Amino acid sequence: MSERTMAENAVVIERTFNASIDRIWQLWTDATEYPKWYGPAGFTVTVVEMDVRIGGRRLLYMSPPSKPMKIWTTGEYKEIVPKTRLVYTDCPADEAGNVQSMASMGMGDDTSPMITEVTVVLQALDGQTKMVLRHAGIPAGSPGASGWEQALDKMATLVEAANNDK
Repeated sequence: MSERTMAENAVVIERTFNASIDRIWQLWTDATEYPKWYGPAGFTVTVVEMDVRIGGRRLLYMSPPSKPMKIWTTGEYKEIVPKTRLVYTDCPADEAGNVQSMASMGMGDDTSPMITEVTVVLQALDGQTKMVLRHAGIPAGSPGASGWEQALDKMATLVEAANNDK
C-alpha cells in the first residue's frame, strides 16, 4: 500500500483567548494539560506519550461517551518555536503507534489521508493570545473540523474558568 499524505484541503481556525501566550503554549505542550481540552465535547483523552521536541513522538487516544472504544492517534513534532509556532503530524494509529488507515479503524474511507499536519501559530495581544490553527488534510466542514471547534471551545472554557478563579 502506498503512503497517503496531506490533501490540499485544510481546516483553518482563528481564535483569540483571554489568556497569556505562556498559558496557551502550556495547554498545547504539557501532557497533563492537553487532555483537559483536546478532543470533541464529551470525549475523554489519554496521553500515552507526548515528547515535545523536534522528532519527538506523540501517542494518545480519545474515547467517545457513546461507546467503549479508543481512537488512537500518533504523530511527530516537526517544528517548535517556543510560545510562537508548533507543527506536528497527526495520524490514525493502533495502540503501539503504528499508522493505520481511517478505513481500517472503521472510520472514513481509503481516500482519507493517513498523515495530516497540524500547525499552531500564537501571537501575544495585550494579555490575550491570538491563535491560528491549520490542520492540513482535514477538510473544512468535516467531522474533524467540528472536532477542532469543540476542542477549542473547551480550551476557551478552561482558560475562562481559570480567569474566574483569580
